[in-house]
Amino acid sequence: MNASVVGEGRAHAKSILCGEHAVVYGAPAVAIPMRQVSVTVWARRSGEPGGQVSLVNVAPGQANTADRRADEAPAAARLWDRSREADSGLHDLVAAFFRTTGITACGIDLSVDCAIPPGRGMGSSAACGRAVVLALASLFGRIVDADTVFDLVQTAERVAHGSPSGVDTVATGSPVPIWFQSGVTKELSVGLDGVFVIADSGVPGETKAAVDMLRARFEADPASRTRFLRRSSVITASAVEDLTLGRAGDLGRRLTENHELLSEFGLSTAELDRLLAAALDAGCLGGKLSGGGLGGCVVVLADSPEHAERATAALRTAGATATWSVPTGRFAN
Repeated sequence: MNASVVGEGRAHAKSILCGEHAVVYGAPAVAIPMRQVSVTVWARRSGEPGGQVSLVNVAPGQANTADRRADEAPAAARLWDRSREADSGLHDLVAAFFRTTGITACGIDLSVDCAIPPGRGMGSSAACGRAVVLALASLFGRIVDADTVFDLVQTAERVAHGSPSGVDTVATGSPVPIWFQSGVTKELSVGLDGVFVIADSGVPGETKAAVDMLRARFEADPASRTRFLRRSSVITASAVEDLTLGRAGDLGRRLTENHELLSEFGLSTAELDRLLAAALDAGCLGGKLSGGGLGGCVVVLADSPEHAERATAALRTAGATATWSVPTGRFAN
């Protein structure tokens, strides 16, 4: 793999169907890719001192096109703001990349075109981290295996979230739904004909605050932790069977059951509950908050594209600020 003048890396959003928060404690989770919502990063050497990283966000869609070549990226470089410095997690990631690959540290400019909204439980930070790693690998002509990418992205994720499970890091690079537990990933086959609709409540989630809140509750009441993890694990196992065997109605009920569990532990909000109620009133098979909670998104299941359109309209009326659809089975073709 030859080095490039400009390196390019890409990743995409994700939505967790079941198991968020429990996955931090070693229980399983299931996530689906949202490949239409993506981030592209371009990396190039700069004249700054070794290890210095400069970052600018390019307006979503301004540079992120499916057919853009890496050698076209300098046109976007005019938008780079050399005065804006990367956050500490990104600095740690870039430093770890140099250490891991044995490349002599140098100044790096990064141009980021990210359509994944932050604070929505869609994996924005992990996707950006993954795209940075791949852009650096492209820039320096290095091939990095999946385990190395995982470890490097987790470097930045620990700064963003404290104790990340790793599910976001894997899901933002997987083209198919995944089952994830304690660092072990399995790709899932999908026998389900349906459409997942993800709706943004308009309120940023607070993943780290939610994780800390739940941890404090578990420390005060260890029995609640046991009950939460056991119930989440049962729901997730059943959801995997429903997804692979095509039992849409059953899967919808699992999603709603998982939402009720998360809500019981204080992770939902009035806005998320309102969106879910609107989707269920519109005939959706079920749904739940998706991600860290205390804001962010809901994910609901419709049984057809037509049904998904009605659900989307109902979600918008109920206050959703953005929606995305992920068709599965025969509807994905």
